[in-house]
Amino acid sequence: MKKITSYFTKWEKALWVSSVAVICIFYVIFDGSGWMKLIASLVGVTSLVFLAKGNPFGNILMIVFSVLYAIISYGFLYYGEMITYMGMTAPMALFSLVSWLKNPYGKNKSQVKVRELTPKIFIVGAALTAGVTVAFYFILSAFNTANIVPSTISVLTSFFAAYLTFMRTPYFPLAYAFNDMVLIVMWAMATKENVSYVSVIVCFCVFLVNDLYGFVNWCRMRKLQKEGKSAV
Repeated sequence: MKKITSYFTKWEKALWVSSVAVICIFYVIFDGSGWMKLIASLVGVTSLVFLAKGNPFGNILMIVFSVLYAIISYGFLYYGEMITYMGMTAPMALFSLVSWLKNPYGKNKSQVKVRELTPKIFIVGAALTAGVTVAFYFILSAFNTANIVPSTISVLTSFFAAYLTFMRTPYFPLAYAFNDMVLIVMWAMATKENVSYVSVIVCFCVFLVNDLYGFVNWCRMRKLQKEGKSAV
């Protein structure tokens, strides 16, 4: 236990504790019955803490979160989110897990080797994202997906973020931060029909803060690795 607690900085521990506290408080106030939302939120925010450290374990937790979130999305007819997370985010998290395990920073298996975002990586990612987004738009239309425009934008930001995660670039948390903002808007629309979804909005607000920290820490990791040092 001591080894685990010393692995995280005081800021990271404070961020995780405060994130969990905020999620639990709003869950009790606005929901109190949909336990899956709470569990998914806690698993998700914990995954972000590990991902921010460049730890492959974060991808395992992201797979679990994707499955739970897909089930929640299905309950509100957000088929786009359901298909995105089950058919894209979860598999991409698995691919990222393999990629990260194969590319540790030196002998430190708890930290992945950071890769620069080259023009080639960006162009390939943009092209793949465009193709996937167009394909998903027609799929979502066929399923009569609720709020199809933000759902399609969510596909775009989710896929690009997942791609950058697989490529191990410092910009994947920033891409996920954009996705968080899209999801905040989507679930704000859902609260018009069911106020309990406020807890999901709060979840993604917390995710946004954690993803922004992840971006900052990955930039720090990149700098330290260039100097031949470990950020852990």
